Amino acid sequence: MTDTEAAGAAGIEVPRADQEFSVKQRTQTQLILRRFVRHRAAMISLVVFLLIVLWAFIGPHLWHYSYGKFTPDNSQAPSWKHPFGTNASGYDAYAQVMRGTQTSLKIAILIALGSTLVGAVWGAIAGFYRGIVDAIMMRIADLVLTLPLLAIALVISSRSGGSWYWIAVVIAGLTWAYVSRVVRSTVLSLREKEFVEAARALGASDARIIFRHLLPNALGPIIVNATILVATGILTETALSFLSFGVQPPDTSLGLLVAQAQTAVDTRPWLFYIPGAFIIAIALTINFIGDGLRDAFDPRQQRVRQ
Repeated sequence: MTDTEAAGAAGIEVPRADQEFSVKQRTQTQLILRRFVRHRAAMISLVVFLLIVLWAFIGPHLWHYSYGKFTPDNSQAPSWKHPFGTNASGYDAYAQVMRGTQTSLKIAILIALGSTLVGAVWGAIAGFYRGIVDAIMMRIADLVLTLPLLAIALVISSRSGGSWYWIAVVIAGLTWAYVSRVVRSTVLSLREKEFVEAARALGASDARIIFRHLLPNALGPIIVNATILVATGILTETALSFLSFGVQPPDTSLGLLVAQAQTAVDTRPWLFYIPGAFIIAIALTINFIGDGLRDAFDPRQQRVRQ
Protein backbone atom coordinates (compact mmCIF):
# COMPACT_ATOMS: atom_id res chain seq x y z
CA MET A 1 0.00 0.00 0.00
CA THR A 2 1.38 3.41 -0.97
CA ASP A 3 1.61 6.37 1.39
CA THR A 4 -1.28 8.09 -0.39
CA GLU A 5 -3.52 5.03 -0.08
CA ALA A 6 -2.59 4.64 3.59
CA ALA A 7 -3.44 8.27 4.28
CA GLY A 8 -6.77 7.89 2.47
CA ALA A 9 -7.61 4.80 4.48
CA ALA A 10 -6.90 6.73 7.68
CA GLY A 11 -9.35 9.42 6.65
CA ILE A 12 -6.71 12.05 5.88
CA GLU A 13 -7.45 14.17 2.85
CA VAL A 14 -4.48 14.16 0.50
CA PRO A 15 -4.34 16.81 -2.27
CA ARG A 16 -4.25 15.46 -5.84
CA ALA A 17 -1.24 16.04 -8.04
CA ASP A 18 -3.29 18.21 -10.39
CA GLN A 19 -4.69 20.30 -7.57
CA GLU A 20 -3.45 23.91 -7.50
CA PHE A 21 -1.90 25.39 -4.42
CA SER A 22 -2.31 29.06 -3.61
CA VAL A 23 0.24 30.81 -1.41
CA LYS A 24 -0.83 34.09 0.11
CA GLN A 25 1.99 36.59 -0.06
CA ARG A 26 2.30 38.88 2.96
CA THR A 27 3.76 42.35 2.82
CA GLN A 28 6.42 43.49 5.25
CA THR A 29 3.81 45.52 7.15
CA GLN A 30 1.57 42.46 7.49
CA LEU A 31 4.46 40.38 8.80
CA ILE A 32 5.35 43.05 11.37
CA LEU A 33 1.72 43.33 12.53
CA ARG A 34 1.42 39.55 12.73
CA ARG A 35 4.52 39.25 14.91
CA PHE A 36 3.38 42.13 17.11
CA VAL A 37 -0.14 40.74 17.57
CA ARG A 38 1.32 37.39 18.64
CA HIS A 39 3.32 39.13 21.37
CA ARG A 40 0.79 38.71 24.17
CA ALA A 41 2.40 41.03 26.73
CA ALA A 42 2.69 43.82 24.15
CA MET A 43 -0.93 43.47 23.06
CA ILE A 44 -2.24 43.53 26.63
CA SER A 45 -0.04 46.54 27.38
CA LEU A 46 -1.27 48.33 24.24
CA VAL A 47 -4.90 47.85 25.30
CA VAL A 48 -4.18 49.06 28.83
CA PHE A 49 -2.24 52.08 27.57
CA LEU A 50 -5.00 53.07 25.13
CA LEU A 51 -7.59 52.77 27.90
CA ILE A 52 -5.48 55.06 30.10
CA VAL A 53 -5.16 57.59 27.26
CA LEU A 54 -8.91 57.56 26.57
CA TRP A 55 -9.69 57.86 30.27
CA ALA A 56 -7.27 60.78 30.71
CA PHE A 57 -8.42 62.80 27.70
CA ILE A 58 -12.14 61.97 27.51
CA GLY A 59 -12.87 61.33 31.18
CA PRO A 60 -12.60 64.98 32.33
CA HIS A 61 -15.40 65.95 29.93
CA LEU A 62 -17.70 63.30 31.44
CA TRP A 63 -16.82 63.63 35.13
CA HIS A 64 -18.95 65.95 37.27
CA TYR A 65 -15.99 67.46 39.16
CA SER A 66 -13.22 69.64 37.76
CA TYR A 67 -9.61 69.24 38.80
CA GLY A 68 -9.36 72.93 39.73
CA LYS A 69 -12.57 73.39 41.72
CA PHE A 70 -13.07 72.92 45.44
CA THR A 71 -15.68 70.57 46.86
CA PRO A 72 -17.15 70.74 50.37
CA ASP A 73 -15.72 67.28 51.11
CA ASN A 74 -12.27 67.70 52.65
CA SER A 75 -9.93 64.73 53.25
CA GLN A 76 -12.54 62.17 52.27
CA ALA A 77 -11.60 58.52 51.76
CA PRO A 78 -12.43 56.88 48.40
CA SER A 79 -16.17 56.45 47.92
CA TRP A 80 -18.75 56.26 45.13
CA LYS A 81 -18.95 60.06 45.15
CA HIS A 82 -15.16 60.47 45.11
CA PRO A 83 -13.59 57.22 43.78
CA PHE A 84 -10.05 58.39 44.59
CA GLY A 85 -11.04 60.43 47.66
CA THR A 86 -10.33 64.13 48.19
CA ASN A 87 -7.37 66.05 49.55
CA ALA A 88 -7.24 68.47 52.48
CA SER A 89 -8.33 71.39 50.27
CA GLY A 90 -11.39 69.56 48.98
CA TYR A 91 -10.14 68.85 45.46
CA ASP A 92 -11.57 65.68 43.92
CA ALA A 93 -8.60 63.32 43.50
CA TYR A 94 -10.27 61.42 40.64
CA ALA A 95 -10.48 64.60 38.56
CA GLN A 96 -6.95 65.59 39.53
CA VAL A 97 -5.48 62.21 38.60
CA MET A 98 -7.22 62.39 35.22
CA ARG A 99 -5.78 65.86 34.63
CA GLY A 100 -2.36 64.81 35.93
CA THR A 101 -2.29 61.75 33.66
CA GLN A 102 -3.30 63.90 30.71
CA THR A 103 -0.54 66.45 31.38
CA SER A 104 2.12 63.79 31.96
CA LEU A 105 1.14 61.97 28.76
CA LYS A 106 1.28 65.18 26.73
CA ILE A 107 4.75 65.91 28.05
CA ALA A 108 5.97 62.34 27.44
CA ILE A 109 4.56 62.12 23.91
CA LEU A 110 5.95 65.53 22.93
CA ILE A 111 9.35 64.49 24.30
CA ALA A 112 9.24 61.28 22.27
CA LEU A 113 8.19 63.06 19.06
CA GLY A 114 10.71 65.89 19.39
CA SER A 115 13.64 63.69 20.38
CA THR A 116 12.86 61.11 17.70
CA LEU A 117 12.50 63.67 14.91
CA VAL A 118 15.73 65.55 15.72
CA GLY A 119 17.71 62.43 16.61
CA ALA A 120 16.63 60.45 13.54
CA VAL A 121 17.53 63.23 11.09
CA TRP A 122 20.80 63.99 12.89
CA GLY A 123 21.87 60.34 12.98
CA ALA A 124 20.84 59.69 9.37
CA ILE A 125 22.87 62.64 8.06
CA ALA A 126 25.91 61.65 10.12
CA GLY A 127 25.74 58.01 9.04
CA PHE A 128 25.19 58.84 5.37
CA TYR A 129 28.06 61.30 4.92
CA ARG A 130 30.51 59.70 7.36
CA GLY A 131 34.01 61.22 7.49
CA ILE A 132 34.45 64.66 9.00
CA VAL A 133 30.68 65.35 9.00
CA ASP A 134 30.04 62.20 11.00
CA ALA A 135 32.89 62.97 13.41
CA ILE A 136 31.68 66.51 14.16
CA MET A 137 28.01 65.60 14.48
CA MET A 138 28.68 62.62 16.72
CA ARG A 139 30.98 64.60 18.99
CA ILE A 140 28.16 67.08 19.47
CA ALA A 141 25.81 64.19 20.26
CA ASP A 142 28.37 62.77 22.70
CA LEU A 143 28.58 66.17 24.40
CA VAL A 144 24.80 66.21 24.87
CA LEU A 145 24.95 62.67 26.26
CA THR A 146 27.47 63.73 28.90
CA LEU A 147 25.23 66.50 30.22
CA PRO A 148 23.45 65.57 33.48
CA LEU A 149 19.86 65.36 32.27
CA LEU A 150 18.10 66.01 35.55
CA ALA A 151 20.40 68.82 36.67
CA ILE A 152 20.17 70.74 33.39
CA ALA A 153 16.42 70.19 33.21
CA LEU A 154 16.06 71.51 36.76
CA VAL A 155 17.88 74.73 35.93
CA ILE A 156 16.06 75.41 32.67
CA SER A 157 12.63 74.26 33.85
CA SER A 158 12.84 76.57 36.86
CA ARG A 159 12.88 79.50 34.39
CA SER A 160 10.03 78.20 32.23
CA GLY A 161 7.28 79.08 34.69
CA GLY A 162 6.07 75.50 35.05
CA SER A 163 4.64 75.30 31.54
CA TRP A 164 4.28 71.64 30.47
CA TYR A 165 5.18 72.59 26.89
CA TRP A 166 8.56 74.09 27.79
CA ILE A 167 9.31 71.24 30.17
CA ALA A 168 8.81 68.83 27.25
CA VAL A 169 10.98 70.93 24.95
CA VAL A 170 13.80 71.07 27.52
CA ILE A 171 13.80 67.30 28.11
CA ALA A 172 13.55 66.57 24.37
CA GLY A 173 16.54 68.84 23.77
CA LEU A 174 18.58 66.68 26.16
CA THR A 175 17.49 63.21 24.97
CA TRP A 176 17.63 63.33 21.15
CA ALA A 177 21.27 62.17 21.12
CA TYR A 178 20.26 58.66 22.21
CA VAL A 179 18.15 58.26 19.08
CA SER A 180 20.82 59.77 16.85
CA ARG A 181 23.39 57.13 17.77
CA VAL A 182 20.98 54.27 17.11
CA VAL A 183 19.89 55.69 13.75
CA ARG A 184 23.49 56.43 12.73
CA SER A 185 24.55 52.82 13.29
CA THR A 186 21.56 51.59 11.28
CA VAL A 187 22.20 54.00 8.41
CA LEU A 188 25.89 53.02 8.28
CA SER A 189 24.84 49.49 7.31
CA LEU A 190 21.95 50.55 5.07
CA ARG A 191 23.97 52.99 2.95
CA GLU A 192 25.94 50.09 1.45
CA LYS A 193 22.84 48.22 0.29
CA GLU A 194 21.94 47.72 -3.36
CA PHE A 195 18.83 49.92 -3.27
CA VAL A 196 20.96 52.92 -2.24
CA GLU A 197 23.38 52.28 -5.10
CA ALA A 198 20.44 51.99 -7.47
CA ALA A 199 19.04 55.32 -6.24
CA ARG A 200 22.42 56.97 -6.78
CA ALA A 201 22.64 55.50 -10.29
CA LEU A 202 19.23 56.94 -11.10
CA GLY A 203 20.42 60.40 -10.06
CA ALA A 204 18.66 60.70 -6.70
CA SER A 205 19.92 63.55 -4.55
CA ASP A 206 21.45 62.98 -1.13
CA ALA A 207 18.38 64.43 0.57
CA ARG A 208 16.09 62.06 -1.34
CA ILE A 209 18.23 59.05 -0.47
CA ILE A 210 18.25 59.99 3.21
CA PHE A 211 14.56 60.85 3.60
CA ARG A 212 13.04 58.56 0.98
CA HIS A 213 15.18 55.44 1.31
CA LEU A 214 17.34 55.35 4.44
CA LEU A 215 15.01 56.71 7.13
CA PRO A 216 12.00 54.57 6.08
CA ASN A 217 14.20 51.47 6.22
CA ALA A 218 15.41 52.47 9.69
CA LEU A 219 11.84 52.88 10.91
CA GLY A 220 11.97 49.83 13.19
CA PRO A 221 14.71 51.06 15.56
CA ILE A 222 13.26 54.58 15.41
CA ILE A 223 9.80 53.47 16.56
CA VAL A 224 11.22 51.25 19.29
CA ASN A 225 13.33 54.12 20.65
CA ALA A 226 10.33 56.45 20.47
CA THR A 227 8.36 54.16 22.79
CA ILE A 228 11.29 54.01 25.20
CA LEU A 229 11.43 57.82 25.20
CA VAL A 230 7.77 58.00 26.22
CA ALA A 231 8.58 56.03 29.37
CA THR A 232 11.78 58.07 29.91
CA GLY A 233 9.87 61.30 29.45
CA ILE A 234 7.13 60.51 31.94
CA LEU A 235 9.66 59.38 34.57
CA THR A 236 11.81 62.49 34.05
CA GLU A 237 8.78 64.76 34.30
CA THR A 238 7.76 62.94 37.46
CA ALA A 239 11.19 63.55 38.98
CA LEU A 240 11.12 67.25 38.06
CA SER A 241 7.61 67.74 39.45
CA PHE A 242 8.49 65.79 42.58
CA LEU A 243 11.37 68.23 43.13
CA SER A 244 8.96 71.17 42.53
CA PHE A 245 10.65 72.18 39.26
CA GLY A 246 8.08 70.66 36.90
CA VAL A 247 4.42 71.49 36.34
CA GLN A 248 3.20 74.14 38.77
CA PRO A 249 -0.26 74.74 40.30
CA PRO A 250 -3.00 75.45 39.37
CA ASP A 251 -2.17 72.87 36.69
CA THR A 252 -1.11 69.43 37.84
CA SER A 253 0.70 66.26 36.76
CA LEU A 254 1.22 62.80 38.19
CA GLY A 255 4.60 63.79 39.59
CA LEU A 256 3.18 66.90 41.22
CA LEU A 257 0.32 64.90 42.77
CA VAL A 258 2.81 62.45 44.27
CA ALA A 259 4.95 65.32 45.56
CA GLN A 260 1.97 67.08 47.15
CA ALA A 261 0.79 63.88 48.84
CA GLN A 262 4.11 62.71 50.27
CA THR A 263 3.38 64.27 53.68
CA ALA A 264 -0.03 62.56 53.80
CA VAL A 265 1.16 59.07 52.87
CA ASP A 266 0.34 57.74 56.36
CA THR A 267 -2.97 59.54 56.91
CA ARG A 268 -4.38 59.63 53.35
CA PRO A 269 -2.35 57.03 51.40
CA TRP A 270 -4.74 57.00 48.44
CA LEU A 271 -3.54 60.46 47.45
CA PHE A 272 0.03 59.17 47.14
CA TYR A 273 -0.31 55.62 45.86
CA ILE A 274 -2.99 56.09 43.19
CA PRO A 275 -1.07 58.62 41.02
CA GLY A 276 2.09 56.59 41.71
CA ALA A 277 0.32 53.47 40.40
CA PHE A 278 -0.56 55.32 37.19
CA ILE A 279 3.07 56.35 36.69
CA ILE A 280 4.18 52.73 37.08
CA ALA A 281 1.39 51.45 34.82
CA ILE A 282 2.24 53.86 32.00
CA ALA A 283 5.98 53.17 32.21
CA LEU A 284 5.49 49.38 32.27
CA THR A 285 2.98 49.27 29.42
CA ILE A 286 5.18 51.45 27.23
CA ASN A 287 8.19 49.23 27.91
CA PHE A 288 6.23 46.09 27.01
CA ILE A 289 4.94 47.76 23.83
CA GLY A 290 8.51 48.69 22.91
CA ASP A 291 9.59 45.11 23.59
CA GLY A 292 6.88 43.83 21.24
CA LEU A 293 7.80 46.33 18.54
CA ARG A 294 11.44 45.35 18.79
CA ASP A 295 10.57 41.70 18.26
CA ALA A 296 8.16 42.55 15.43
CA PHE A 297 10.58 44.74 13.48
CA ASP A 298 13.55 42.39 13.90
CA PRO A 299 13.57 40.05 10.86
CA ARG A 300 16.08 37.81 12.63
CA GLN A 301 13.67 37.21 15.50
CA GLN A 302 12.92 33.49 15.42
CA ARG A 303 10.77 33.16 18.51
CA VAL A 304 7.68 35.26 19.11
CA ARG A 305 6.65 35.37 22.74
CA GLN A 306 3.26 33.85 23.38
